[in-house]
Amino acid sequence: MKKYFGFLALASLILFSCKENSAPVEEEIVEEVIELVMEKDGIKLSTNQHETNFANAHLSLISPGTSVQDSGAQTFRFELENYELGVNTTDILSGQCANSAKGQHIHFIMNNAPYKAFYEAEFVEPIPAGHNVLLSFLSRSYHMSLKEYDAYVLEEFNTDGSPDNFDETQAHLFYSRPKGDYAGADAKKVMLDFFLVNTDLKGENYFVRATINGVSFDLKVWMPYFIEGLIEGENTIKLELLDAEGLLVPSPFNPVERTINVKYSEESI
Repeated sequence: MKKYFGFLALASLILFSCKENSAPVEEEIVEEVIELVMEKDGIKLSTNQHETNFANAHLSLISPGTSVQDSGAQTFRFELENYELGVNTTDILSGQCANSAKGQHIHFIMNNAPYKAFYEAEFVEPIPAGHNVLLSFLSRSYHMSLKEYDAYVLEEFNTDGSPDNFDETQAHLFYSRPKGDYAGADAKKVMLDFFLVNTDLKGENYFVRATINGVSFDLKVWMPYFIEGLIEGENTIKLELLDAEGLLVPSPFNPVERTINVKYSEESI
């Protein structure tokens, strides 16, 4: 599928390299040129100030091909360049939010359902019957997506000739984080991260409205945000991709709403 994508300008601070298999991996510590803090009705949203930017990371899907006609279990095989799965992302954000002990991984999102994390480039997953949209992207160990042009794959699979209501040239929003349960230190600062296709929110064409427990914030910069002030127990997060007039952008996945559970003690939920 052809990619339509934009880029967020970042100011470089430090360049260094590390080893991924036999190929060098170029990492770049960058500082966001835009810093935002928003607070309303006890909910605080703030952008991260630093992150590791893998500017040369590349993800491609080798199999199955889009011509697959059978639903059910399929072997998915990805190819990566300049990125290593299964290692911890070491940068200034490590330890500030929930982190996977298994390391860097692939976020696998079928039809905008909650993602599955895979720590190897080959695995078996079912393709549902009908028309399906798969988004896969590279993720840091603390679940922040790589927002690079070559670090994601968007593919469609149609196993039974069902109607296709997904316009690949339109702007689309996919939900990533937060997800599941957060306890103890992980609950104090919860990452909000989403993935955009065919827009980067630059200019005035689109923006994302995040509604957290009924409190809405209009996000006009595509960056991960940290949520503080969540309540103990169930919390709801709703994301909408809106146009300049505040109307929903047509997409089968827009809007999307999820529920997470928060407990401020160290006990598991």
